[in-house]
Amino acid sequence: SHVSRVGDHLYISGQMPLNEKGELVGLGDAEKQAEQCFLNIEAIVQHFGGSLKNVFKTTTYITNWNFRGPVGKARDRILSEPYPANTLVVISGLAQHEMLVEIEAIAI
Repeated sequence: SHVSRVGDHLYISGQMPLNEKGELVGLGDAEKQAEQCFLNIEAIVQHFGGSLKNVFKTTTYITNWNFRGPVGKARDRILSEPYPANTLVVISGLAQHEMLVEIEAIAI
């Protein structure tokens, strides 16, 4: 499941950089991949009547420490202050080798 709703809280599973057709967005580009992950989170939150302003916690998974800057640029461009709390985790790989970023979120 992409999301579980418990009361007023949405627990959004890790969103991959896939568009609505299931195609990878931003091959080799961590910033574009992060942007797509945030757009996917936004679509889920909007489905439940909210917006990205309702997101108060994210966990960001990246496959290389050097992606921290580009992912941060996407986050700063798409989200607004006050930014949600975020945990950044560098991991060895994601579900598909071409994926560089995955982001999960909690919203109210």
